[in-house]
Amino acid sequence: MSALLQAHGLGRELPGPVPVTLVRDIELCVEPGEFVAITGPSGSGKSSLLYLLGLLDSPTAGSVRLGGRDTAGLNPDQLAQLRLVQIGFVFQFHFLLPEFSARANVEIPMRRLGRLDGGAIRRRAQTLLTELGLAEHMNKLPEQMSGGQRQRVAIARALANDPPLILADEPTGNLDSRAANRVFEIFRRLSREEGRSVVVVTHDADLARTADRRLHLVDGRIES
Repeated sequence: MSALLQAHGLGRELPGPVPVTLVRDIELCVEPGEFVAITGPSGSGKSSLLYLLGLLDSPTAGSVRLGGRDTAGLNPDQLAQLRLVQIGFVFQFHFLLPEFSARANVEIPMRRLGRLDGGAIRRRAQTLLTELGLAEHMNKLPEQMSGGQRQRVAIARALANDPPLILADEPTGNLDSRAANRVFEIFRRLSREEGRSVVVVTHDADLARTADRRLHLVDGRIES
């Protein structure tokens, strides 16, 4: 089985009179269906690494391959299309549009991709929200939902275009322990039952231990 996501010699340095190294010498392979947790102290480069893996930032060294495709040399439009099809993002802050309902927020990536008609988009959004226990909340605005419910809407939105890879940056950082556990249960199900690759940055060591593999980042390098 070939890796879905590969990083080879990956590094990111901010230029300046005193250059700042965010991550360096990253070697990483994520297999289809694998659930990987990335931990480390604040400022260790966890989020910087996730942004490089998600093609939201450009490396100053090394390369990222996604689905066997070398992403080096792709222009911004090509990168945006690749992200839209291949990657679902979940962040610490849900970034739901406050003026839209939960269902409408989930529909946005599908409308951007343009592969489905309006009826199919609505049905998929409804199905995803129902599977995540939000059937009774899909017509609510974000402000009418709890933090855990909003984060589950964000997960549904990440799944909208059926991506093989989910990247999550501190997705439980603003949640209580019960809601945090539920979010991690969803990620475990996505990897084990649906075969999606999931990479999660987290400060929560207990939750990280439930992943298939845990990587610890210190000063921009993977220690384990």
